[in-house]
Amino acid sequence: MTTSDPPGSNSRDDPPLEQLLDDVGEAIREGRFGRSLALLASGASAISGLEVAYEHYTGSYSNRIMYTPVILSAGLAGAGVWGALDRRAATTVLRGMSAITLVDSCVGFYFHIRGIARKPGGWRLPITNIVMGPPIFSPLLFGISAYLGLIASFLRRENERPADPADDRAALDTGYAKWLPPATGRHLLSFEQDVREGRFQRHLLIATAVTAGLSGFEAWYSHYKDAFKYWVQWTPVAIAPVLAGVSLAALRDKRLARTVVPAVSVIAGIDAGVGVYFHARGILRRPGGFKHLPYNIMYGPPIFAPMLFGASAMFGILASLLRRST
Repeated sequence: MTTSDPPGSNSRDDPPLEQLLDDVGEAIREGRFGRSLALLASGASAISGLEVAYEHYTGSYSNRIMYTPVILSAGLAGAGVWGALDRRAATTVLRGMSAITLVDSCVGFYFHIRGIARKPGGWRLPITNIVMGPPIFSPLLFGISAYLGLIASFLRRENERPADPADDRAALDTGYAKWLPPATGRHLLSFEQDVREGRFQRHLLIATAVTAGLSGFEAWYSHYKDAFKYWVQWTPVAIAPVLAGVSLAALRDKRLARTVVPAVSVIAGIDAGVGVYFHARGILRRPGGFKHLPYNIMYGPPIFAPMLFGASAMFGILASLLRRST
């Protein structure tokens, strides 16, 4: 900082990395990261689509609806890239594909519940059938990429100037509001405005809590099936409720959102990376190792599952950088 710079301002004399981090933080606070989030949604959709593809392959695709998340994940991955390149595609194709994929994830949740109910004993043997049946919350976690795509479709682009109230009001998509009750339409338009300005911290904190809770439960029964052979298998089960709890507590306390939530999120993110390593190691230690890699991926530990826990960590870090609606 030079003597002519006001306190707290950015200066060209700042180190390049520090300046880059400041610019990224400012863009997130102002809701100008639509392209980046669209690409993130594309990558997340591709990864979750691969996970679903081989999970449903082990189920022999016994129901035709099991193909829908595989097809939609490919469509959403393409829509995310297209939306990152073209603003109109982001507000139409990406938004539409994200909404359809979210609906499909809810439909999948219903079918997974039904699958558990149809196992011998049904819900009278909840622990056994949840552990041995279809993963109950996996379809909802599949919807994470769709949620990212939906949010990205409302955000501004990285190269857009800081918010001008008149321009922002003109840019709002009011078409869908005309078909809704007046109060609901006004609420959705207000939320869209908050997203465009990066003022949806509370909303993302709730998403962090929900995804952390679901991921923690998935980790519990997946590792329970393996009898918690390694102590590290307990870590996501222990960290997930902490992340969910501090995220909910931060809804009322802004200081928690700025301090504790990102700290716990970083720990959860590191733990997710450790989980990917152990899952990959478990696959390679199966008979045949690299020689039968496709087979071992399908029937070994789910290689991408820890990344879903990492997504909740990413939500927490992102939420800590956002602002709150006034």
